[in-house]
Amino acid sequence: MVDTLGNTKKFVGLGLTALRSNVSRLDKPYKLNFATTYWCQSRCLTCNIWQMKPKNELRIDEINEFAKKNDHFRWIGITGGEPFMRSDVVDIADAFMKSSKDLYLVTIPTNSLSDQKMVISKIEKMLQLGIPKLSITLSLDGSRELHDRIRGVPGNFDRVMGVARTLREMQRQYSNLFFIFGYTMSRYNHGALGHTCRSVMHEVPGTKYSDFHINLSHNSSIYYNNIGMEIAADRMINSAELEGFLNKREREMSVIQLIETVFLKNLINYANTGKPPVKSRSLDASLFMDSFGNVYPSIQWDRKIGNIRDTAYDLAPIWNGTQAEQARRIISEGNDPGSWTACEAYQSIVGHLPSFASLLS
Repeated sequence: MVDTLGNTKKFVGLGLTALRSNVSRLDKPYKLNFATTYWCQSRCLTCNIWQMKPKNELRIDEINEFAKKNDHFRWIGITGGEPFMRSDVVDIADAFMKSSKDLYLVTIPTNSLSDQKMVISKIEKMLQLGIPKLSITLSLDGSRELHDRIRGVPGNFDRVMGVARTLREMQRQYSNLFFIFGYTMSRYNHGALGHTCRSVMHEVPGTKYSDFHINLSHNSSIYYNNIGMEIAADRMINSAELEGFLNKREREMSVIQLIETVFLKNLINYANTGKPPVKSRSLDASLFMDSFGNVYPSIQWDRKIGNIRDTAYDLAPIWNGTQAEQARRIISEGNDPGSWTACEAYQSIVGHLPSFASLLS
């Protein structure tokens, strides 16, 4: 049975915590971006994660211990690599669900290259854990031939479409399932956004423009492992594409879609200037932890502030430590690496209410 009242309380709690970050620094982060593994089957032109052969990644018993000692998360971003390459990905979600009693949202991206029946089975098991909102992002960077070329795996586009059709059917049964297509704009697909959207609409009837989330390509040594790679598209091309996409995007009044609209309008500004439009909320609302337990302010900033294995899996000594305070000073001065990705931008948007003024324009 769906606990509608309990889920509403968790949603309101997430919102109030985010709003509180407008006026004061939070004593604990409410969002965790957690790269559970760096193993990946893709061969992306924009990312070198797939070249990594990680060893000694956090075990499930370690993740359980971390979840128990840090029971204050309201939003968990499980990412990778390819998260579904971890056979225990359901156990990871369950660990946080059991420990963080106010957890409302779990987000997970997938390249759709793992066995489809296995992926769907694991998604269904996560839905049955009682997570109030489980959001799946299907990575998609072009129509059939283009996506397969960028991702380096023949047949990848059709695999994405297969997962999407199944998830669409599952939404009839699970009201807590939400999924979108995640499109990353780069030098390899500039000018292809509109055609990509139309291709998906043809393959998966009922798909709307608001079912797509757009990111710009970024470089990161600790996440994408792609420092030195020239992957960005021309800013003018990005800006023009984003303007056209935003004009076609349906206006919806859900909180998620309103925040997404603000994100996209500011993404246009970021594409034009290369500067984040809002101050980062890293080490206030959120943090990034890699699959080895290293803690960073964000996925873009390779400034390590600690490792949970060194603190018996307790985040507090790292969160309140000297390295974190020094990083916060750099952020407050506006000298941290700038980025505007969904992993970091959403909590910055709701932590800066004037951002929503763009909805009036």
